[in-house]
Amino acid sequence: MQKITRIRGRNARSAMSRDERDLASKKICETAIHSAWFQRSNLIACYLAVPGEVDTWRLIARAWRMKKRIFAPVIQKNSQMLFREITAETTLEKNDQGIYEPRDGEIVAARLLDIVITPLVAFDSHNHRIGMGGGYFDRTFCFLTHRRMYLRPKLVGVAFACQKVEEISPNPWDIRLFSVITEVT
Repeated sequence: MQKITRIRGRNARSAMSRDERDLASKKICETAIHSAWFQRSNLIACYLAVPGEVDTWRLIARAWRMKKRIFAPVIQKNSQMLFREITAETTLEKNDQGIYEPRDGEIVAARLLDIVITPLVAFDSHNHRIGMGGGYFDRTFCFLTHRRMYLRPKLVGVAFACQKVEEISPNPWDIRLFSVITEVT
């Protein structure tokens, strides 16, 4: 079922025109930037978008102007992620999956991040997400599974409204998001 939902989510965002995606990305980033949780944060992890995903560069640039530190995910051989700081001067290189990653920069432990802006392919109204299928976010943030209170980091999904589905049946290892922001939120 998740495989079908993943395909539908990808198709939904692919059906959007480039202009529609650009406008929606701008609205999504502005909503995130003006949120209380963004305003209060200092250490922010944010993915670097591949074509078709919500473009997060507006959010990253604003965070830099606000003197916040931004960390981008780097996929490890053990199928987990680490987070390296990026600045305007950081050199980015494509990894084996075609995703840009910083090759140098300070590393921060996932537990120390305030917010993690996550990509997704599909989501529901209960903040369950389906990603690309690699399980990187779930493995990296598995420590959040057994918490009674959602403290930090807050995992915030960004997606286009067309990617919302009726219901996702989560696996026991899936990490629920703190919230999801779309262009209509």
